[in-house]
Amino acid sequence: MFKVTFKFESGEDIIVFAASGENLLEVARKTNVAIDAPCSGNAACGKCRVKLMGGQLESPKTRHISDEEYADGWRLACVSKVIADVEVLVPDIASAYKSRMKAADLSSDEELRIFEEVKNRMEESGIALKNSLEVVQVEMDVPSLDDTMPDVERLERAVAAATGTSKVRVPYSVLRTLPDKLREADFRVQCVVRRTPKDVFVYDVYSMDANVRAGGLVVDIGTTTVSALIINMLNGEILAKATAGNGQIRFGADVINRIIESRKEGGQKKLQDAVIKETINPLIHTMCEFCGLEPEQIYRMCVAANTTMNHLFAGINADPLRMEPYIPAFFKSNAFFANDLDIDINPDAHIIIAPNTGSYVGGDITAGTLVSQIWNRPEFSIFIDLGTNGEIVFGNSDFLMSCACSAGPAFEGGDISCGMRATDGAIEACTIDPESMEPSFSIIGEKGQKAVGICGSGIIDVISELFRCNMISPKGKFIREGTRIRHDKYGMGSYVLAFKEDADSVKDVEITEVDIDNFIRAKGAIFSAILTMLSSLDFDISMVDDVYVAGGIGSGINMKNAVGIGMFPDIPLDKFHYIGNSSLAGAYAMLLSGEAERKVYELAQNMTYMELSTTPGYMDEFVAACFIPHTDTSLFPSVTQVNL
Repeated sequence: MFKVTFKFESGEDIIVFAASGENLLEVARKTNVAIDAPCSGNAACGKCRVKLMGGQLESPKTRHISDEEYADGWRLACVSKVIADVEVLVPDIASAYKSRMKAADLSSDEELRIFEEVKNRMEESGIALKNSLEVVQVEMDVPSLDDTMPDVERLERAVAAATGTSKVRVPYSVLRTLPDKLREADFRVQCVVRRTPKDVFVYDVYSMDANVRAGGLVVDIGTTTVSALIINMLNGEILAKATAGNGQIRFGADVINRIIESRKEGGQKKLQDAVIKETINPLIHTMCEFCGLEPEQIYRMCVAANTTMNHLFAGINADPLRMEPYIPAFFKSNAFFANDLDIDINPDAHIIIAPNTGSYVGGDITAGTLVSQIWNRPEFSIFIDLGTNGEIVFGNSDFLMSCACSAGPAFEGGDISCGMRATDGAIEACTIDPESMEPSFSIIGEKGQKAVGICGSGIIDVISELFRCNMISPKGKFIREGTRIRHDKYGMGSYVLAFKEDADSVKDVEITEVDIDNFIRAKGAIFSAILTMLSSLDFDISMVDDVYVAGGIGSGINMKNAVGIGMFPDIPLDKFHYIGNSSLAGAYAMLLSGEAERKVYELAQNMTYMELSTTPGYMDEFVAACFIPHTDTSLFPSVTQVNL
């Protein structure tokens, strides 16, 4: 066994032991050391860079590391083997995906606005903001020698009388503390209950003078990022909000790599623990501390996630999802409770899962469709969710059709050499001077924050600006020279946004021709999916009234630039609407409103799923869309007027 010391720029050290010949990335994974590996250790992305500080590694040089960098100690963790005691530096860029957990400042109107809008839209749609949780007050006779009724039966009868229900259920979690609570409160108590047509379930018992807040947990499990809310189920008030990187990402940036990892020995449990124990439970405790709520006071949870994430969250084999005929274990289920999945809330809390509609269109899309309101309008609209994959819903109040395209993780920084998710240090917006070719950009984080990498919205801006300034061709190749444009020994060009001395990074923050090519394929997948879906219905782009764009790829997408690179259809810009994290907003509505929950199930049931991989003509559309803006420039008249 050899000692492996992972060193961090913060000064922290993590020391572990590894067997001779053990892969360094696997050692990091086992010990929860955050090293970005979007390709899941296939040496394809070059993001798992570490610096050899002492000792020895068996590590060949790869195309991702120059001769100078290799001589300076830089290695890829995924191709390195432990052959002696070793010390390696894990730079911030390698762990940027697992940024610190962020709790929102709820004093900001901006943080709360979207959820107020959701409530308003639900009420305007005739959906009542009422759920089955409530607080009932009951008074019982104090036991005596003449009245020896057991405590639990005494409570059940009192709750039944107060609610007009014949059947009351009291779980063990309540029963074990019931004698003390009843006597401390002199048998006058408040009960948090769930009322259904069949029975009443008692979650908790409080004294009459207690300020009861019945908590609910909303979680959007994204492939890259997990976002969560704690709300007051009685009035919809947002009590806390937080986000964190999905702990599963160290097993790969995309769902296919994670499914493959889950089929290895112990892999299914590792993937489930990564999202629950390493991500969701810490989020819960952070938010509870923020709002002064005990985790046991959270009585219901709603999860919105894609189909694969739902399976991995539940600890269910997801392998059939990636193989024809692509059959999931479930589309919808009411079988999950917090105690079953070791989630740190009330053990009897019911977990609502936003329903999936296809192997690659999940509950995040059905929940997002609810808040987009495209189902409630006669006009034809498109709802697009840009995350690690691209999902699209088209329709109106009469019909809905959905599909998912294999856009890859580029929208959240995957497949991009300096790409990262939208967190501190990410360039999220950019302009370029057409004469000097100098960039101006904004960076996520506090004032003075230096660039670490670039997130999805920033990538869209940079590529659009490079094309607008005639710095790249429609194929994404550099056609101008300058101080920020350079070529490596293989002739591959790149554009430097921030030189390393001006960045918070171990190397220049740049975008390469390979990055541009990867992003062109991602945007091409989105646009070709839109065209394929429309043409299958004998529609064309002119018939689209509105486009609703969701996703956490930045503070917002510059729609003009997204059209400029051929990602979105060339329609008037006032028809585009950025609606943020619609998955989280939809799950919030489902948790708060029983009618909204039922509406999402109805939308999922009535939504037609199109499997693009088996749709004739899709690949031809995709190939045609892999240019800027498109091989058919007539589809983008506003772009060609500027650039041609």
